[in-house]
Amino acid sequence: MNAISLKLAQPGPTIDAGPATARAPAAGASYQPHFDFTLSVRGKPTELPVMAFLRASYPRMPLAQVDSLFGFVERCTLYGGRFFRAPQLTDADVQAMYAHDIGLRIPFTNHIVDEHEYASYAWMFDKYHLPGNAVIVTNDKLARWIRRDFPRYRIEASVIKEIDSHAQIDQAMDLYDTVVLPMRLNQDEAFLAAIGDKSRITLFANAGCALTCPSKICYPSVSKANKTANGKQLLCSVPFKARDAIGMVDFDLGQLGAQGFSRFKMLRERPGAGSGY
Repeated sequence: MNAISLKLAQPGPTIDAGPATARAPAAGASYQPHFDFTLSVRGKPTELPVMAFLRASYPRMPLAQVDSLFGFVERCTLYGGRFFRAPQLTDADVQAMYAHDIGLRIPFTNHIVDEHEYASYAWMFDKYHLPGNAVIVTNDKLARWIRRDFPRYRIEASVIKEIDSHAQIDQAMDLYDTVVLPMRLNQDEAFLAAIGDKSRITLFANAGCALTCPSKICYPSVSKANKTANGKQLLCSVPFKARDAIGMVDFDLGQLGAQGFSRFKMLRERPGAGSGY
């Protein structure tokens, strides 16, 4: 649960206060009371207030179960996963999140990091250095620097790390507070059952193109593009490698919850793309 206050632990309303403008992911019946969700704000227009965005994008999500939102704040060359075009969360949005006991998760998931570059963003790490906030990280060196200098952050191992063995999970947990597993492992019941500390595992509640992508060349290309702000460097494997285009997939959260998992990451459907972000 978010550590900003204890209010999140109390039953409360859903986010819904108006009509939805996008397909709502996962059935509301699967939102068991002990689940915590981190929700994507990718695609949110900068000028749209965050709570209005949540009402439209996640209308059936119980507000008390929203642990955090993940997306871009100020421009930063440490971002990865998606190309930075503009902030998705403004200062006003972040304050509104805090008022609703919702934490901020910042995707510092660039593959390429040096300590001088990291130090140049000390102001940014300091700005959001509050209990209940988290950083998502791919580069282990960056995780160690953040742990040393900004201990209030929860540090999560990004799905980009492709942690897909029990030995890798155990190793990652020596450094990271929580670990995001690849989407495909949601479908491997035996693998999930053999995980020891399930409370430190984050699973995807739904999946997009990464579920069936055979190469994921987008991630290293995004890391390079975010260093230079050059979107022409972005790559996708679709033209080069065939895969099943199955669109958005909602996982059975009831089944995953019965296996002992309670932390979930939820994507939004990208309109017209048959994928999530």
